[in-house]
Amino acid sequence: MADAKTEVTSDAMPLFYSRPEALNPARHGSLALTARSDFGFARSAHAIPVVASEMPAAMRSYPIVFIGPAKAPVIITGVRQNENLFVDAEGKWTAPHYIPAYVRRYPFILAEDPTSAGRLTLCVERTSDRIVDQLLAPSRDDKILPFFTGNEPTEATKQALAFCNQFQIDFRATREMVEKIDAHGLFSPRQSKVTLEGGEVLNLTDFQVIDEPAFNKLSDEAFLDLRKSGALGLLYCHLASTNSWTSLVHQASLRKAGRPST
Repeated sequence: MADAKTEVTSDAMPLFYSRPEALNPARHGSLALTARSDFGFARSAHAIPVVASEMPAAMRSYPIVFIGPAKAPVIITGVRQNENLFVDAEGKWTAPHYIPAYVRRYPFILAEDPTSAGRLTLCVERTSDRIVDQLLAPSRDDKILPFFTGNEPTEATKQALAFCNQFQIDFRATREMVEKIDAHGLFSPRQSKVTLEGGEVLNLTDFQVIDEPAFNKLSDEAFLDLRKSGALGLLYCHLASTNSWTSLVHQASLRKAGRPST
């Protein structure tokens, strides 16, 4: 598998994950994935990681901002802590809004292989309610996708590995773009005030944005450096996503009024 850093590199687990286990037929030969779309696990996520390659789609529905010391890009999915305005009570993601790759990847993830430094292995989040043991629950209404046939990975497992590998490539490329933007001093702390229908005012803090005036003052040499790094696409998507604060406020107003999201 790819030689690269991953999110699972410290004691702190990534969002949604608490018990990822490296898949192997000896330990997980009877396990399977239920083939259903249930995003209930993301119901409390008001900010979700996003990579540069999906920002053109994500920016139409969500503001994109940067958080933490690493200035990791995230989409904002809620105006309150622990509330995702795009996941309903049944675990459905509100159409037609874009579902980020970080969410679609779950319950799989790549993590560093403890037996081989620098190598990544496919893991599955064992606490996920989409994981079933065919020996303990042989009859289900849901279609199930086994992880292994004998000692060999199934097509479903191979597809999960391919998806996670691509996400890891995009994750690394995105981090390099962010580091390049940061090197040019373009990040600025910001807070946002949103007013819901009915007059409720909420303050969103502790995130950073790209300072557009500073960007516009870049030298030709610095601008060319950003273009060659591929970071301009990320930068422009972030700036364009500011229009999606309106979409977020609309979702919050619908949720408060108890009306179906649109």
